[in-house]
Amino acid sequence: MGPAHPLIGRGELMAALEALLQSGQSRFVLLSGPPGIGSSTLAEHLAARHDGPVLRATAAEWESDQPHSLLAQLFPDLPTSTPLLTAAELAGKLTPRTLLVVHDAQFGDLDSLRALASTQRHHPRTALQVVATCATGDRRAAAEVLDLLPRIATDAPSIPPLDAAQVSELAAVHGIALHPSMAERLRRHTLGRPRPVVQLLTELPRGTWAQFEPALPAPAVVQARVRESLAASTARARRFAEATAVLGTDAPVHKVMSLAGLDAEPLPLMDETTAAGLVELAPRGLTYVSPPEPMVRAAVLTELGPARRAELQRRAAALVDDPVRSLRLLVAASPVPDAEVAGRLDDLARERAAEGAWGTAATLLSDASRLTDDPLHQQALITRAVDALIGAGDVFRATALVPEVESIRETPLRDAVLGYLAMVRGRSAEAGNRLRRAWSIVNTDREPETAALICQRHVLDALCRYDGRDLVLWADRAVELAGADSPTAVEAAAIRGIGLAATGSVKQAQRHYEHLIASLRHGAQWQRATMARGWINLISDRIDDARVDFESAIPTAYLGGSARISLWARAWLARVQFLTGEWNEALATVREAVEMQERTGILVTGPLLRWTEAAVHALRGDFDEAEDVLLRSATGAGDYQIMRVPSLLARAHLAEARADSDGVLRALYPLTRPSPSASTDEPGHWPWQDVYAHALVLLGRLDEADAFLDPHEKLAAKRGHTSMRSRLAAARGRLHGASGDVDAASASFDEALELIGALPLRYDQARINFSYGQTLRRLRRRARADVVLSAARDGFAAMGARTYVERCDRELKAGGVHRVRPEPKPNALTPQEESVVRLVARGLSNKEVAAELYLSSKTVQYHLTRIYAKLGIRSRSELAARSSPVQDG
Repeated sequence: MGPAHPLIGRGELMAALEALLQSGQSRFVLLSGPPGIGSSTLAEHLAARHDGPVLRATAAEWESDQPHSLLAQLFPDLPTSTPLLTAAELAGKLTPRTLLVVHDAQFGDLDSLRALASTQRHHPRTALQVVATCATGDRRAAAEVLDLLPRIATDAPSIPPLDAAQVSELAAVHGIALHPSMAERLRRHTLGRPRPVVQLLTELPRGTWAQFEPALPAPAVVQARVRESLAASTARARRFAEATAVLGTDAPVHKVMSLAGLDAEPLPLMDETTAAGLVELAPRGLTYVSPPEPMVRAAVLTELGPARRAELQRRAAALVDDPVRSLRLLVAASPVPDAEVAGRLDDLARERAAEGAWGTAATLLSDASRLTDDPLHQQALITRAVDALIGAGDVFRATALVPEVESIRETPLRDAVLGYLAMVRGRSAEAGNRLRRAWSIVNTDREPETAALICQRHVLDALCRYDGRDLVLWADRAVELAGADSPTAVEAAAIRGIGLAATGSVKQAQRHYEHLIASLRHGAQWQRATMARGWINLISDRIDDARVDFESAIPTAYLGGSARISLWARAWLARVQFLTGEWNEALATVREAVEMQERTGILVTGPLLRWTEAAVHALRGDFDEAEDVLLRSATGAGDYQIMRVPSLLARAHLAEARADSDGVLRALYPLTRPSPSASTDEPGHWPWQDVYAHALVLLGRLDEADAFLDPHEKLAAKRGHTSMRSRLAAARGRLHGASGDVDAASASFDEALELIGALPLRYDQARINFSYGQTLRRLRRRARADVVLSAARDGFAAMGARTYVERCDRELKAGGVHRVRPEPKPNALTPQEESVVRLVARGLSNKEVAAELYLSSKTVQYHLTRIYAKLGIRSRSELAARSSPVQDG
């Protein structure tokens, strides 16, 4: 007998159980869980891989009171007596490493289970191994057996339910492709139990899984069991169970009684229905009840029949407090169009969309379309539902409705929505064509709301093209058409500041967001504006403020936010973590975001995420991983600038980590071509200019490097952009060094370090120190090179940048001055930080420390902040107390 079903989502558990059974010791493994969790499949897979004899038995309820009935299946001629004597007989019959597989052990007879336990205890040399499965929650099982099984088990691992990805994998085994939203819907309905998942996949028509929001029934076996339980219940208990199913989770008992038309004491009804498995008490106590699980609720609703179910649903709509649930109950009770209910759904959808609850809005709009008999209005509702789904970040569910949208007549809204969908998928050309067409056919006088929406979609398109002027233009049009306080205008205004920054007006963008966010309190609009402000803060070197904004903009549940905005926030947060040297955290942020991206189908942010991931792997010397990231990024890359530029930068990172300057130039060459619209040269937006300049110098193309640097240096100086000035000064220093001008090179590098020292950009600090030290060594300033290269090495080692640590070691060894030191601990102080500690411990002020070390006061404060974090202290007095061993005498 082999496994009946594939083993999915159980790999780690399977490996652990195999290791247990291969230990050579007696084991009693109890695989318990709710019915359908897959314990029998797991047991059979273990049996199939076992390298010894396997015997099987299945306990049955009607045999549970027959002594030794379970053992009789395994050993028909076994003499039976007391547990000890039976165990002795059993031990004599067993061959080494025999595995006994016992299914449905909750129905096993006590004598058999006791004999198995006694065999293991008194005859350990037989190495008897038992794998028993037990379905929990079955009221037919004897209490003594349920008490005995965990006591005799040597191992009782937990069997987790399947997640949505595993449900999708299981569906694929059965030839059915489930998009993530549908897989998650099926997971919730079945509670992630493999058996009912398979039952529904095989029982329902395949077309079910391509629908927008199909009403999933119970599997046939659950339906039959519920039908029997209802038939065996009293009439009053049945009505109580039916009312509970209609009201759903956490229904107040008094409302259940009211809906059921019952006025007697509810406790006896609660006793009867819970015993029958039709109702369960909510965790909050006796005042709330729920259906035990979604499948049972679906089965009870099916047994009601259409007429009775609709009657209860209409009455329930008047009892529930939540307006969304109330209207959805009316939808479920409406077999024919109902203009009044459809209008209420539309109004509520607009209200929820204004709050940013787009997923709810989409469901309400879809419901409204089903209750509308006007074809044109129905088409408009479906189109708006798709738009809301995209806004919610549920591209897969939106895609399920696309055929319906594409089949309707062309309207400005239809083209705008399809353009929006193309945009989040990264399809620039299609999105642009759709949006231009929408704008060309809309009548702004008759349809100002639709026209404003089209403008707002043009805003998003301009952002993805990174065209700041176009972005501001369309945002202003949206505000003019919709009014400053409308949701569409607020959404456009939340992005407008990025356009201002992309055209060089960073300070104006900062003022814009301070004013806008002060008027917003929560929800997706606040989330969007906060994410955008973080973007501006990152661009303008306000790194700590950017971190706070991005972390605030990530949540989507309790804020009612958008998955799309959360993805942007995670992508930029990963960049902050990369620049500040928190690379493990950056990779964790990327992993979480990639999971969300795969779940939602939003592709436009993919390359931005992969940029950080590829950079970390490359700098750590994990070149195969970096190449794999680049391959995955290229597979999903569209032709938007927001996708194209990070992909190029990721390739440049990898080439630079490999000391492949030609590869750097090849990767970044497209960015040197002037673009009439994309704002890729503005300082702080895309840090590529210094990387390109360094590569030119290293290849000896000095005149090209000089000509390339000059306009970028002037623009960075004009904008007053600190980090870009620092990076370009370092590139200029390398150029001076290559020309043999020691003084000019030192001046440029010193300027670069002074500028970057005021910022928490640990990666850039280490990179500039490395370039400085490398340049000094080639100019034969070995002693100074040794100091600078050691600082670079410390910085790279703290981040785990193995590629550059090894490069620093080679430079230090070649310099012949300093012996390579072992890698410091992650929280070890750098030499400069140790100098700051010694001086502060002597009582010097920040200004005095700065003068002593030739630093700025701001740089000293930055070092103190890092020192406090590393040492876990908060004040100068604590630092002085802890630093007494290193104080100067």
